[in-house]
Amino acid sequence: MAVGEKRTMVARIGAALGFLCGVIGLLAGLTQQVWKLGPLEWFTGGTLLTLLAVYALVDGAIAFQKTQPPK
Repeated sequence: MAVGEKRTMVARIGAALGFLCGVIGLLAGLTQQVWKLGPLEWFTGGTLLTLLAVYALVDGAIAFQKTQPPK
């Protein structure tokens, strides 16, 4: 694997999981069902996970860019 590819893959998985948590939070809010975690907690967790994934994606892109020879 090239430099930054592993971080990019982890970031994409994290973004997908964050999106899934956000959708679960939206469904929990729309259905008004009582779950162990409420809609706000699911949505907040998904937002935090997505922000961390974006940070990892940018970090991987910067690491990849640093390995490229200057033009």
